[in-house]
Amino acid sequence: MTMNITSKQMEITPAILQHVKERFSKLDKWQTHLINPHIVLSKEPKGFVADATINTPNGQLVASAHHEDMYTAINELINKLERQLNKLQHKGEARRASGSLKEASLAEAEAEDENEAETETEEKR
Repeated sequence: MTMNITSKQMEITPAILQHVKERFSKLDKWQTHLINPHIVLSKEPKGFVADATINTPNGQLVASAHHEDMYTAINELINKLERQLNKLQHKGEARRASGSLKEASLAEAEAEDENEAETETEEKR
């Protein structure tokens, strides 16, 4: 995977580059193809900003993190991307599950109605 890392108003040291690559390897566990990830690291007067845009077959991931420490900003950025990737990967499952929950609750309600009807008929006897 080729990764574009750019910086604004600062230099990317080998330590920062290694940290970004290590943290991005955390996204590999989702087993999806990350298309052209682009990370922008910039220095602002009140801290650092890490921005990322990544295309995937299911959609686009966009995240931004601000912090006084560059490494913490990168960690927050990866956490945000991971949450988005998780949501994107399980989106279809969540929709199917919500439908089955509705069906399950309807089945439970019908079963309760049948049980109440049976108890009423037994009481009448």
